[in-house]
Amino acid sequence: MDNRDNYKKMDPKKKLLDERVINLSRVTKVTKGGRHMRFAATMAVGDGKGLVGIGTGKANEATEAIKKALQAANKNLVKVSLVDGRTIPHEAIATCGKSKVMIKPASEGAGIVAGGAARAILEIAGIKDVVSKSLGSNTKVNVAKATLSALQSERTAEQIAELRGKKVEEL
Repeated sequence: MDNRDNYKKMDPKKKLLDERVINLSRVTKVTKGGRHMRFAATMAVGDGKGLVGIGTGKANEATEAIKKALQAANKNLVKVSLVDGRTIPHEAIATCGKSKVMIKPASEGAGIVAGGAARAILEIAGIKDVVSKSLGSNTKVNVAKATLSALQSERTAEQIAELRGKKVEEL
């Protein structure tokens, strides 16, 4: 992917991708010597034009955890299929753990009807009109992963026609 290569080579002052914190939590490990506190971060990155990725990182400091999560997110970038640059081609359902996310295309002007982690992923991917419903567990990390998985499963009519060796009109 060209965008990842450009991101690595460019100035640290300029940012090609938008960043969004999905979850930042303090994790405690209880040992014989006492409590050991660390931070776990989940971040989403995207260009607002269909490129999106999520990553997690853990460290003793919150800023270090965020840096690690950003590095992981930049390694896991995926391209999302968009229709008219605003919505998704069709309905999709995906799961991660016990979290289940359903996304549906919406008419123009409807906006993003989603909450929490699903909204963050959809906004940063550049999707403007979509309806989303989170079912089952509402763990932020799993909802974000399920949303990304649902977006990855999206296929446009052109892509399906190409897979079947037909023209779009034949479908």
